[in-house]
Amino acid sequence: MFIRVVDEGLEHLLRAELPLPEDVGDVSFDAPTATWAAQLARITVNLFLYDVARSSLPSRAATQRIAANGRAQQRPQQPMVRLSYLVSAWAGNARDEHQLLGDVISRCAALTELPPEHLFGEVSSPIQLSFADDERTRQRDVWSGVGGQLKPSFTLQANLAADSFDWRDAAPPVTRIEALVPPRPAHLPG
Repeated sequence: MFIRVVDEGLEHLLRAELPLPEDVGDVSFDAPTATWAAQLARITVNLFLYDVARSSLPSRAATQRIAANGRAQQRPQQPMVRLSYLVSAWAGNARDEHQLLGDVISRCAALTELPPEHLFGEVSSPIQLSFADDERTRQRDVWSGVGGQLKPSFTLQANLAADSFDWRDAAPPVTRIEALVPPRPAHLPG
C-alpha cells in the first residue's frame, strides 16, 4: 500500500509543479525498455522503481492514538524503507528532454519531503526525498538491465516507514497499585 501512495504522490507533485496536465503528457512508472520507449507518443516523465531496500534512517518510533471507539491503541516501532526511482524525461528530441528533466530536477531538488497535499493515502511517517549518488546506484547498470538506451537521468529516493505493524488495543492504564504481601504490624508483642 505505501508504495502506491508514494507513486501517486510523486505523480501528483509533478503534474502540479511542472505543470504537466494529463492532456499534455504522461507520468509513467514502467520499466524504460526499448519496446516501451518505441510506443511513446507524448512527452513523458518516467519514474522507474528499480530498488527497494531497508533505509539507513532510524526506525519510526512506536506510537499511540485514541481509536474511534475511544480505546487507546499502540503500534510497535516501524522499520524504514528506501524506494529508489530512476527518473528520466522523454520528449522526442534531446533539447526538449533536457528542458523537461531540468524542470523535474528543479522541483525535486527544492524538497526534502513529499508535501502532504500531494498524498492521497495514509502513511505512518513523512516521505523524505533525496537524490542518490551515481557511484552507489550505477544508473548505467539499471539502463542496461532493462535493455533500454542510456539517457540522462537521476535517482530520486523516498524514505518512509514500511507500515509493517498494525494498531493494537493498548493495555488499560494503571489506576491503583496493590501490595501482594500483607502489611506487617507496626508493633510486635515482645
